[in-house]
Amino acid sequence: MEKIFSNDVSKYKQGSVSARIEAFFLNNIGKVVTRDQLARVAADPIDGSPRENWHQRLSELRTDKGYTILTNRDTPMLSPGEYLMPDTNRRPLAARRVIPTDTCWRLILQNAQNRCQWVEDGHACRLESGHKDPIGGGTVKLTADHMTPHSLDPSSDPDDPKKWQALCGRHQVMKKNFWDSSTGKFNLEAIIQAAGHKEKRKVYDSLKSYFDDK
Repeated sequence: MEKIFSNDVSKYKQGSVSARIEAFFLNNIGKVVTRDQLARVAADPIDGSPRENWHQRLSELRTDKGYTILTNRDTPMLSPGEYLMPDTNRRPLAARRVIPTDTCWRLILQNAQNRCQWVEDGHACRLESGHKDPIGGGTVKLTADHMTPHSLDPSSDPDDPKKWQALCGRHQVMKKNFWDSSTGKFNLEAIIQAAGHKEKRKVYDSLKSYFDDK
């Protein structure tokens, strides 16, 4: 696979982090791009200041726009911190993502005590907004997350704080669309949809064998 060695990202001046990253991938279809390159593309095009939420914007290109963006979890040909968009095809999406109202978001933050509410194996993240993320780096910015994944319930009530939680950017990316926080169950359809071709084939062959035996 071809890798990009150029450090020139000055031409990406789109008005949002998401638009800059999308343009960068579309200009480099089939090429391996790195975490460092994406961080520099995401940076403010005027003063070069970093944008720590670029991981979340990258995740939204997959979940909200339907692009396939591979990582080392999808193919052994990629190393950690490398990404590849194999083509411009986009999966059909269920519906436009909704966001909580300003009043609802204030209640969410109040309930969360302005800290990330991610819990894994009984351990809470609890990173506070504005503080430094000791693992992912950058400044913690909390954003609203659907308790039930968007793909399962695209019309979450924007006025009901019980339908939402506050997550830091790192855990928004980790959760993606794969975990239903309201039930504690995996969103298996979304996981399979996001998997690479090889993994999809394994799941297909396994299910075909299972149902053919019934």
